[in-house]
Amino acid sequence: MCVGVTLFAVLGALSRAYSGDPNEPLLLLSIPALVYFVRGQLYARQRVNGVRVTAHQFPEAHRMVVEAARAFGMRRVPEAYVVLGNGVINAFASGHGSRRYVALNSDLFEVGGRLSDPDALRFFIGHEVGHIAAGHTSFWRQFGISVANVIPGVGSTLGRAQEYTADNHAYAFHPEGVQGMRVLAAGKYLYPEVDFDDIVERARTDTGFFVTLVNLLSSHPVNTFRFAALADRGRPGRVL
Repeated sequence: MCVGVTLFAVLGALSRAYSGDPNEPLLLLSIPALVYFVRGQLYARQRVNGVRVTAHQFPEAHRMVVEAARAFGMRRVPEAYVVLGNGVINAFASGHGSRRYVALNSDLFEVGGRLSDPDALRFFIGHEVGHIAAGHTSFWRQFGISVANVIPGVGSTLGRAQEYTADNHAYAFHPEGVQGMRVLAAGKYLYPEVDFDDIVERARTDTGFFVTLVNLLSSHPVNTFRFAALADRGRPGRVL
């Protein structure tokens, strides 16, 4: 549906351009170039500012990336970078041209380092490599959903579905690390004290219009829905 939204927008722009409208059509038709430029700039930023994860630098994390790529049947191992997090717990996967890479904020990376929870780091790496394995980082996919992404609730709904898919990859790769998801709820220092099952149970009790609205407008599932999907592997996560 998101690709259809973009397709109709581009076809409409082509029609208006053919009719002589010089303004909005040119803006819409420049979207592929904009997506290419943004992806290239983002990739360059990680390369020049981040720390490359290699067999000699953070070898344990590098091994996790290699093993995740093999587990998902990928022909090429993605590059990996540690980037300055400034207190933000985050990681992402993207690409440029034929290259694919994952970037992990230093605050998240520390969970598997000096905080000594390699299972959690392995799960998060499996999640990000899972995005690549599922095709979420391809140029044509990101271009195909680019217009839908600016429509509230449309592109974000696909985003939540993609997050569940990446979580499924991470769970298949290393289910022992699922408890590490508590980092998303309480941060890297408090998460060992968090009751994972309590958050899972609140997926049934903490509901209502505004919970639905918050989830609808978010690119990631709310934590209660997401934790519940990881705890109950018998049914898919709640996208809506």
